[in-house]
Amino acid sequence: MHWTPRRERFRAILAGDRCVHPGSVSDPISARIAEDLGFEIGMFAGSIGAMAVIGAPDLITLTLSEFAQQAYRIGRAGNLPLLVDADHGYGNALNVKRTVEELESAGVAALTIEDTDLPQPFGTVGRTRLIPLEEGVGKMKAALAGRQDPSLAVIGRTSAVQVTGIDDAVARARAYEAAGVDALFFTGVKAKAEIEAIQAAVRIPLILGGTVPALRDRDLLSSLGVRICLQGHQPYAAAVQATYATLKALRDGADPDSLPGVAPAELMKRVTREDEHRRWMKDWLGG
Repeated sequence: MHWTPRRERFRAILAGDRCVHPGSVSDPISARIAEDLGFEIGMFAGSIGAMAVIGAPDLITLTLSEFAQQAYRIGRAGNLPLLVDADHGYGNALNVKRTVEELESAGVAALTIEDTDLPQPFGTVGRTRLIPLEEGVGKMKAALAGRQDPSLAVIGRTSAVQVTGIDDAVARARAYEAAGVDALFFTGVKAKAEIEAIQAAVRIPLILGGTVPALRDRDLLSSLGVRICLQGHQPYAAAVQATYATLKALRDGADPDSLPGVAPAELMKRVTREDEHRRWMKDWLGG
């Protein structure tokens, strides 16, 4: 696979002047749907990885190899640049370097490394804590050291806005920018003034992990230096609901031919690229 061109497309978004919404994807089919619908990039979150791969909540029990393997499956299904949430890098700074190496090999276009104290330390259940700023800087430097393809985007992520306040968020933004990351990812932003404070402190592009309704205007976000803004992961939740409802209906005795919400045959053929496979069978198998 040739990963660099899609990484360059991702970087073009960071270098542009417009904010885009990524399509939340979980597997090859969802990635193809997002690409067919025109999403510029896909987003594979750690929480979605935990649910899709091991059926678990987002508590950092998914392993790096499991996450990287699923990211590879998503990437090879099409040509959608993939942004992934690499959580805390699966350990300390040495683990972060390894995480970047594995995810780069898996073909992702960009990845985030966050400074949340993960997995949840003993005695801190119910409280979100951040690692010290100096440790966070070390993780960012390790991530950059693990990168071999310079087109891969390494993004520093922090939830400081909601955990320790805007002043600490700005301090971390400056420090991670100085370490050399390509963009900054923030969660918990709820006010325009918070984005303005961050924008005034750094020069690199901003990414938001969702916003409040008052901050969902893309023109506004674009003017504030935001180049990517997540909308949540409703597609996966919708798929779970549809699967549950369909299985329950069948268990309750529904007629399989009259079930609502089932993808038509034409859509199934399109997302599985059946026409291509049929053509290959004809050309190579004498069909």
